[in-house]
Amino acid sequence: MKRIFLLVVLMLAGTSTAMADTLQLLTWKGYAPKELVDKFEKETGIKVEVTYSNNEEMIAKLRATRGAGFDLAQPSQDRISSVQEEFGIYQPIDYAKIKAELFIPSMLEAVKKNTLVGGKSYAVPFCWGTSGLVVNSAQAKGATSWKALVDPQYKGRISYRLKRPVLIGLGFAMGYDPFALYGDEKAYGEMLAKIEAELIKAKPLVKNYWANGDQLLESVRSGEVTVAEAWDNGGWKLHDENKDLDFVAPVEGALGWIDTFTIPAKAKNVEAAYKWINFMLKPENSGYFTSAEKTPTASKDAAPFVDKAFQANFDRSFPQAVIDNIKWYPPVPAKLEAMEGKVLDKVKAAN
Repeated sequence: MKRIFLLVVLMLAGTSTAMADTLQLLTWKGYAPKELVDKFEKETGIKVEVTYSNNEEMIAKLRATRGAGFDLAQPSQDRISSVQEEFGIYQPIDYAKIKAELFIPSMLEAVKKNTLVGGKSYAVPFCWGTSGLVVNSAQAKGATSWKALVDPQYKGRISYRLKRPVLIGLGFAMGYDPFALYGDEKAYGEMLAKIEAELIKAKPLVKNYWANGDQLLESVRSGEVTVAEAWDNGGWKLHDENKDLDFVAPVEGALGWIDTFTIPAKAKNVEAAYKWINFMLKPENSGYFTSAEKTPTASKDAAPFVDKAFQANFDRSFPQAVIDNIKWYPPVPAKLEAMEGKVLDKVKAAN
């Protein structure tokens, strides 16, 4: 009997150790390159199990479990504070465990400020980029505005996600400042109603509503789509293949985002989460990530490790005037995000 009891104890201990030596990561596709996962596992002995997701799915998964099931998640910084206020799915960041010297100071401080809830902050920055247009200049040379997504001259060759960037972008193109309206629910609703009407009216112009980056790239690559709402790095990947294809920052301004690291409220391996954060922000690892994914990070000293092709893409798309015109997402109030969701559902359902 004692031997059986001892065996059970050892089995339970082994299970506990296995859990402690595993990092459950909830992240975007491409944010955990196999080469870096392998390197981290070799250096630390911690196994990384990756679940790919997006902002909406991350929030839904963590709401459903009340912050359990994952040790680390990577939502965008504008989607954290309102969610935390309402659902409490994250735990405060212990900045003493973050190697602050690895980060661009201004970006680290901005994310601290933008994820502040009840006197505590809930995220650190990882990478950043913009949403704008991907354009086939041989077939849609004049597409330089968010309005190109509803322009009849591109009928049947337009693509975008039914997500909030198209609402915000068109809002700016229609003369609004959506972010300035965040404090006025009535005015924001009036703006959304006009955008909804415009998108439903222009629905026959759309080739497809893309759902993932691979689908978008293939649509543009094949020539089916000549104007699309997309991230800058998607345009750069296509430009590397075909110089007629490229990212275009709309004249109204590209939409700037920062993706972060957050620790779910019921994470089981918090120490592994902090190890992964510090590992990914090391200059050589961030440089590898940027070169592979065409996405800059918050790593302060990664530039020497970034390949020249990426730098050429960045410099071409983002002269200083364009950088100065980026519209950075502030934290979105939960009520407004719910309003946006209803508008997008109506557009999707419209005939």
